[in-house]
Amino acid sequence: MIDLISIGNRIADRRKTLKLSQAELSRKAGVSRATLDALENGRAGELGFSKVAKLLAALGLELTLQTANSQRPTLDELMQEDRDDKSLDRRR
Repeated sequence: MIDLISIGNRIADRRKTLKLSQAELSRKAGVSRATLDALENGRAGELGFSKVAKLLAALGLELTLQTANSQRPTLDELMQEDRDDKSLDRRR
């Protein structure tokens, strides 16, 4: 799961890659430099989505949503695993 700290780190990395200062990016995105600094340094407790979206857009990034891929086994898989384990038991 992505959190605000991860987003801030990604924004800082991209800004540095593009050789933009915080002041340049904040002007480009229409977000205060203090807000950008707090986000990049993990001090933004809460931040509105529109500010995050403006920063991402100014950097050519986007936030996408996707369904979490469940890695939990099915009941049939668990039962097969149990049968396989019992067949390896040599104490019978």
